[in-house]
Parts: sequence; structure tokens; C-alpha cells
Amino acid sequence: MRLIHTSDWHLGQYFFTKSRAAEHQAFLRWLTGQVQQYQVDAVIVAGDIFDTGSPPSYARELYNRFVVELQQTGCQLVVLAGNHDSVATLNESRELLSCLNTRVIATVGENLDEQVLVLNTRDGQPGAVLCAIPFLRPRDLLASQAGQSGSDKQLALQEAIAAHYDALYQAAQAKRQEIGVPLPIIATGHLTTVGVSTSDSVRDIYIGTLDAFPAQAFPPVDYVALGHIHRAQCVAKTEHIRYSGSPIALSFDELSKAKSVYLLDFEGDKLNSIDTLEIPVFQPMQIIKGSLADIEKQLTQFADGDAGKPVWLDIEVATQDYLSDIQRRIQTLTADFPVEVVLLRRSKEQRISSIEQQEKETLSELSVSEVFERRLAQETDPDEPRQARMRTLFAQVVSQVTSGESAEDAAQ
Repeated sequence: MRLIHTSDWHLGQYFFTKSRAAEHQAFLRWLTGQVQQYQVDAVIVAGDIFDTGSPPSYARELYNRFVVELQQTGCQLVVLAGNHDSVATLNESRELLSCLNTRVIATVGENLDEQVLVLNTRDGQPGAVLCAIPFLRPRDLLASQAGQSGSDKQLALQEAIAAHYDALYQAAQAKRQEIGVPLPIIATGHLTTVGVSTSDSVRDIYIGTLDAFPAQAFPPVDYVALGHIHRAQCVAKTEHIRYSGSPIALSFDELSKAKSVYLLDFEGDKLNSIDTLEIPVFQPMQIIKGSLADIEKQLTQFADGDAGKPVWLDIEVATQDYLSDIQRRIQTLTADFPVEVVLLRRSKEQRISSIEQQEKETLSELSVSEVFERRLAQETDPDEPRQARMRTLFAQVVSQVTSGESAEDAAQ
């Protein structure tokens, strides 16, 4: 039995106003190719198919097209909902997709049998038993009780999640016994576990109720396919409990490690091997840090780049000076290179220093022009001609006010 574990596609995401449609389309085509190359029997997507509960139409089209193309390979698809997914959105096509060798589990129900799936090999024989567990909302498992403290609620939710996993594990064991073949038992999940490394793009879930689920609370299944954390990693130094991570970088701080999916190979009921299939980079992205002079030097590395696929840049400027025209300067530096600046910011240390310095300042220490420039620098509109007109108009107003004051002084 061969499985691919992936998660956190976030179809429909906009990255600082940039669409990820081309990257997601390239990834899904690549994934279909891996299924064909390795003759994979099933693909498990452990949550966050879409980036929002109301994904744009092109994101739904990508999803549906992938289902159709994957069905032609003979591979089974299991889709679990994540905290970003809408239960209603996933369920609206559930019955239709079931005719295309696809199972969609958007939420938990009273009937546990609906979450215990038998995954077949390509020749139609039982290959694994899956405890298909989507993102578990507190209201799905618990009834609110008056008078509970925060710690009581946290403990109650943790115990309820552990009990749900245990109940499904028991049902999976019964299913395996009924089939009468030694099959591996696999569980899924979309949650944060203790000790994982998150990224800027990961949204906290269970806020105020459950910080992280302990790895030892998972039942003794043969593999746990997790989603929600965007960095691929093992949990609690165990090989069989893993996050696959997102297929593309959803924030700049995810660039340090290659993106991947996991290829699982089972022999009977034993996990034979776990291979990491590295995903190609479909959109180059990079972080540049330093002074303006340092940034200018670093930009030369893009001189021979592909103008058809510009590099998305996160530029972090380190300077002690207050630069009201920093955006214009960066635009000038990058104008001749195949790059797009999607995020421009001061370094954290400089931002803190600037805030501390400004907190100590009073209006009496600043000129009228300095106050205006500070306010203009807070505008998000990068339209330089517009800002130039604003400066001209401001100068005219200051001139008129100053002239009026002088005339009054003279009259007195």
C-alpha cells in the first residue's frame, strides 16, 4: 500500500495582493505526476484545502480539476477539512465527488463508522484502515458548562479530542478484525501538537481553550498524518507522527526549508518506509536585509534573472535615519532588476528604536514640515506623483498661513 500525505494547500490565497493560482496549478500537476510515477494508491489531504471559507471560483475550479485528473490515475483521494475550510463549501460537492473515487470528511458526526474508511489498493484489495479526523471544533465535541475556568476548559477539550481519537481507533481495530487481513491503521488530524515549529502564516486555533495537543495522547496507530503547521516535521521525535507542511511558502519565513510531501510505503500492516518528495519552487521568493547600500549590492544577484518570472522580495531595511521616501528609494534601486517588492519594512531593531525615539519627542521639537512628512510616511499609497502634489499643496498652505501671521504682526 502506497500513500501520499499532504496538507495546507490554501487554494485561493492572496500573498500581499499576489495571486498564487499559477503556483497551485503547477503543484497539483506535479502531484498528479508523482502519483503516476510511484503508482500511489491513495492521497490524504490533512486539511486547509482552501484559504478561506468562501474561496474564489478559480480555486474551486483548481480543486475540481485535480479530482477529475487524479481519478484517471486510479488513485483514491481523501479530503479532510481544516480550520480555514468551510464545512458547507466542502460538503456541497461531497456526494458528487464520491463518484470520482474521492471521500470528503468536513466534520464529525454521531456515526463513527462514517469516519472509519477502508483504503483500497489499485487492484481493489483492502490496503489500510483510516481514522479520517478533520479539524475538531470545540462545539463538535463539548457542551459549554457554566463556571468553568480557562484551565478546566482546556483540559476538557484535550480529553474530548483524545477520547474521539480513541473511539475511532477502537472502531478501526474492529473494522480490521472484520476484514480479517493485517492492515495498517492510519489517523489524520488538523491541530497543533506540543513542541512543533510554526511560521508566520499559521493561524492559532483553539485560542483560549487548547494551546497544543500532546503527542502521547494519540492512539497507537501506525501513522498520524497531520495538517495545520506549514513546516514539514516529525512530532516529539517520532517517525510516524508527522506534519507534511504546505506545498508552497505561505509566508517569507518559510523559505529556509524546501517544501515536500511524504510518500508512505506499507508492507502488510507494517510501515516499511517514509520518503520525502521535494516539491519544485514554482515562484522564486527571497528575503533581503541590510542598509540601503547592502540592499543595492544584493540586488545585483538578480541581474541575469528571468524577467518573465520576477522574484518576489521581502526587503528589510536597517537604518538609523528616518527616511520618509524609503519606498521611492527602493523602487529606484529595484527598477532595473526582474524583481517585485511585495513587502518592505524596517528591521525589528530599527522599528523599536524609532518608536522609542518618537515616544520621547514632542511637537515642540519638530518643525511643521517634519510633522507632515511623518504623517505622509504612514500612507500605504506608493503613488509618488500624488505625494508630490500633496507636498506642493502643503507648502502653499504653510506659505499662506505664514504670510497671514506676518501681516497681522505688521498691523499690530
